[in-house]
Amino acid sequence: MNILGISAFYHDSAAALVQDGKIVAAAQEERFSRIKNDKDFPLMSVKYCLAEAGLQIDELDAVAFYDKPFLKFERLLETYYSFAPRGIRSFLTAMPSWIKEKIFIKKVLRSELKKVGSYNSHRLKLLFPEHHLSHAASSYFASNFSESAILTIDGVGEWATATISKGTENRIELLKELHFPHSVGLFYSAFTYFLGFTVNSDEYKLMGLAPYGNPDSIQTKKFRDLILTHLISIAKDGSIQMNQQYFTYAYGLKMVSDDKFQQLFGFTKRKPGEEFEQHHLDLALAVQLITEEIVIKLATHTKELTNCNKLCLAGGVALNCVANGKIEQSRLFDEIFIQPAAGDAGGALGAALAGYHIYFANENRPALGFMDKLQGAFLGPAFSENQVEAIIRHHSPASKKYNSPEALCEKTAELIALGYVVGWFQGRMEFGPRALGNRSILADPRNEEMQKKLNLKIKFRESFRPFAPAVLEEDASHFFENVTISPYMLMVHPVKNSLCNAMPDNYHQLPLFEKLYTVRSSIPAVTHVDFSARIQTVSHFTNPLFHLLLQSFKKITGIGLLINTSFNVKDEPIVCSPGDAYACFLKTGMDFLVIGNYILSKGENRHPL
Repeated sequence: MNILGISAFYHDSAAALVQDGKIVAAAQEERFSRIKNDKDFPLMSVKYCLAEAGLQIDELDAVAFYDKPFLKFERLLETYYSFAPRGIRSFLTAMPSWIKEKIFIKKVLRSELKKVGSYNSHRLKLLFPEHHLSHAASSYFASNFSESAILTIDGVGEWATATISKGTENRIELLKELHFPHSVGLFYSAFTYFLGFTVNSDEYKLMGLAPYGNPDSIQTKKFRDLILTHLISIAKDGSIQMNQQYFTYAYGLKMVSDDKFQQLFGFTKRKPGEEFEQHHLDLALAVQLITEEIVIKLATHTKELTNCNKLCLAGGVALNCVANGKIEQSRLFDEIFIQPAAGDAGGALGAALAGYHIYFANENRPALGFMDKLQGAFLGPAFSENQVEAIIRHHSPASKKYNSPEALCEKTAELIALGYVVGWFQGRMEFGPRALGNRSILADPRNEEMQKKLNLKIKFRESFRPFAPAVLEEDASHFFENVTISPYMLMVHPVKNSLCNAMPDNYHQLPLFEKLYTVRSSIPAVTHVDFSARIQTVSHFTNPLFHLLLQSFKKITGIGLLINTSFNVKDEPIVCSPGDAYACFLKTGMDFLVIGNYILSKGENRHPL
């Protein structure tokens, strides 16, 4: 049985293919179109998924779309009606796209699918699971759990903004849900907007900014009290009520009332690119801490309702790895599985899995010998040696081919240990927002200047942004406290005290850049300002080549750990093809590109290959 899942028309469109219960392929459209957060129908992703499975479109049994557009349209109409006459501009802005395509989603899907190939439209079933069911299915059915609690948290689907469910075999039972306009995701996005970042794109920047706030300052405590007094109330079960006098996302073109937020917090909305002041940092910290409190209460109530020892997480808020780490540290659950493409892109995968297990009532959940069904999230396209060599022939860079994985990894590890920054392009592309060792930029975590170099000369992004460590799974406990298997870079853990340096008494009072450039540990480039790190544990079973590279680096340096950041620059998607990788390599300060069996260098780099 072949089921194609699709998410589209809002942000992060994607496609995924499930074949007899096995996840065969999944990819986000932005990787092919090169348009960040591309929302259009994922035509190229669909073509890729079918090609990966060796299928024609007429061999599909069903196509599953990741939400129910009619229910979403109902919510929009009721919301605009309840807030009238406010929101008329937003209403007039939204309606053309609904009338043109979204409300006639079946017609649009059939038309777009015909661009892929001819098929019998009467035979092909179109399925529409609810948005949060797609999220729940994307995590539960991708896990190895036969029974599990399921918590989904995001901005909004149709009406639901968070759900608690229980998964048993091939069934998902909805137990409780939180409804729009009260939303943890929209609460977080509102402050993403107010602090000068882009909504539905830059929430992770707010998370990275929060640790620069001063947890002991009167200002941080004041902001927290203002938020809890005026903006949001949190119940014991984690449900929330948001004061809609301050928020305008339900009916307007902006997330909040700029004037009311200014009056409440005492400063204006930060403009993109403006310097950060301490009040920005302290507000970010207050928002993050409140979000963590809500998430912990939701997880606690999920445990109470389900009495399960295992938890599956999905939805955009499940990408908040600091909150995830707090759930893990709470020991509410013995095991936690977080779907790496937890946002709307992962809804395509969830829709396909929900179609297979729920609509078609298939109990077959094939185990693949991995810790889950995602094969390490390496579900995108791979490229042949001929395709790599075509790039080399066309551009004629200095290059050398290595005839064994051992030789390739030894040389790459040597270059990294010498302080060079290396682009690493191997195998199948990752599904989800994190590079996990196949589309990565790698560097030495011991280098005190490396975080600054990577942000400013390689990624061209904000200097405060942290970098994640990829660490040998078997060595993770040498570097991090309370660490468990974390293959998808979705958990934050403290760096071992024994590796950390003593800080000055006024450390928390230091301004952003002084705090940023204080050497905090023996692995300074991956130790965030709060002495934490967003960890990826690397297993020989899921990525043997990347594991071998880490082993090679350990032989040279004594540590099996590297900086691993995504192979892209600011405002561009992660690279997909060899051509994308080479173009990115040329326009950045990267020193070497390792692509397939080849190492490429730039003309000005005379280090021997």
